[in-house]
Amino acid sequence: MARIKDSRGAADNDEPKGGRITKGTVRRIAPYAMAYRWSVVLLLASTVVDAVATAASPLVLKEIIDKGILPGRTGVVVWLCLAVAALSLIEAGSVFLVAWFSGRIGEGVVYDLRNKVFAHVQAQSLSFFTRTQTGALVSRLNTDVVGARQAVTSLLSDSLSTVLSLGLVLASMFYLSWQVTLAALVTVPFFFLPARLVARRLQRLTRRRMELDAELSTLMSERFNVSGAVLAKLYGRAEDESGLFAGKAGRVRDLAVSVILYGRILGVLTIVLTALTTALVYGLGGVLAIHGSLQLGTLVAMVALLLRLYGPINQLSGLQASAMVALVSFDRVFEILDLKPHIDEAPGARDLAAVRSEGAPGISFEKVSFRYPSAEEDSLASLGHPAARGAEPAEESWTLRDLSFDVPAGQLTALVGPSGAGKTTITQLVPRLYDPTVGTVRVDGHDVRELTLQSLRDTIGVVTQDAHLFHDTLRANLEYARPGAGEQELVEALEAALIWDTVRALPQGLDTVVGDRGYRLSGGEKQRIALARLLLKAPRVVILDEATAHLDSESEAAIQQALKAALSGRTSLVIAHRLSTIREADQILVVAAGRVAERGTHEELLAAGGLYAELYHTQFTQAEPLEEAVLGTDSR
Repeated sequence: MARIKDSRGAADNDEPKGGRITKGTVRRIAPYAMAYRWSVVLLLASTVVDAVATAASPLVLKEIIDKGILPGRTGVVVWLCLAVAALSLIEAGSVFLVAWFSGRIGEGVVYDLRNKVFAHVQAQSLSFFTRTQTGALVSRLNTDVVGARQAVTSLLSDSLSTVLSLGLVLASMFYLSWQVTLAALVTVPFFFLPARLVARRLQRLTRRRMELDAELSTLMSERFNVSGAVLAKLYGRAEDESGLFAGKAGRVRDLAVSVILYGRILGVLTIVLTALTTALVYGLGGVLAIHGSLQLGTLVAMVALLLRLYGPINQLSGLQASAMVALVSFDRVFEILDLKPHIDEAPGARDLAAVRSEGAPGISFEKVSFRYPSAEEDSLASLGHPAARGAEPAEESWTLRDLSFDVPAGQLTALVGPSGAGKTTITQLVPRLYDPTVGTVRVDGHDVRELTLQSLRDTIGVVTQDAHLFHDTLRANLEYARPGAGEQELVEALEAALIWDTVRALPQGLDTVVGDRGYRLSGGEKQRIALARLLLKAPRVVILDEATAHLDSESEAAIQQALKAALSGRTSLVIAHRLSTIREADQILVVAAGRVAERGTHEELLAAGGLYAELYHTQFTQAEPLEEAVLGTDSR
């Protein structure tokens, strides 16, 4: 229950701090709206028509009373009433067009922003994703991008409509009676002063609410995937998880209530001031009408215009609050877009396919040192876990140090060594998931930073220890490697990975949905599907990071045989903890503490009696008692 108490108690710390809009945000919005310039023009034109019709109707009403009803002229009354009806139809049509074009522009901006943010996030380095909460990132693409739509519509249609209507209505009122108009304007400052204070408060509250919404999304995305659900069930923490969720949801609720409350303040103030001003106009106008200084029709028109006056004033006073709240969304989206990718493509980068030599390319590491980027270099504090914001130290430790070696073209090179030695980091530098901090990685003699990312990754195929499958069909997961691959190509790849018989036996075959992260498959089946996907891609460079770790001994032996044929003629870089699987490697590199401690063939390294020999003998010494225990159990 301590977790629940802490979560609920944290509400006391939800008082928003700072949260100002970044300078230049409004200027950056304009290009997104101007991409729909003709819709903007038609939106503004419709807004002008609406404003004119709104101001004209009370003037016609004045003429109906003064020149039609009071003199008893039926024809004038009929024609002017038809004019009022026509103005109402024009006003209704313009309101419809304003909504139509505003929707087109707003949704178009949402579409453009989502695509741009999605592409920009995909360009980030791997370390960005290791620090970022998925829910917080998804919230930027959904909640914040949709909130940005309000900024566009508010700044375009609402602002112009409000200012134009206010100007036309005031001009009409001064034309009818400057005395009554001045009296009505006495209360205007009481609209704008509270609006300014409310706008600032709403801006801070909205930013904090968005941050809490992102935390809630993260919690749900972590607990609702298969791994999170299994963990909660196995440890019996379902009640605690519900309490944690209730605590975060309660904080979102409390802030939402505050936002609603502050938003309603302006509405309540408007009702009160409008009622008082209407009484003032009726009182002053009535006295003037009694003394003959004001016609009855003019008084009625003034009251009608007054109702149209305080609508725009209310909108104008609330527009600042609404715009500031909406600008928070744009500001949070721009935070993402302003984050420069740690891995970018050099100007004039070359296509590896156009400059490569015949056959498989070789790989070389030249005095490579590497440390992982710090959070300030490739992440946003607002996307990470709240407890880690501002608390993460800079990465100072070097994962790789002065590393130099060659992976000969068309040969199999194995990486072995203790956990944490830097083996996986080495394999991640080749396809540029990271860039070396010092030194150069070359593929086919070319610095990987001078090659296009697409051509580099087309050349390299990777299977990791925990291969990822999308929540889609087997066919779709395989075609991810080669879109449009034929049925026979899929079958051949599955056969080579020794998984076709299993797939064929499924009721829906290749159209079977594998579930979240492939959880409907066993670990070995999922790994063989990933191997089939690699074989379908047919890359010239293959990287296997413990690709057979989830296979039983029999399947592993069969896969090793399949891989031997599949990797023939390709440059291969393989990480293996089971040293028995890499005996036939052309070269074995023993990595320790970020350096290559030993290199050679299996026999050479055993004969040298170094770290490799120690690891090898340790594995087989441990394996023999385990094998005897298993066999003994079977015999019983």
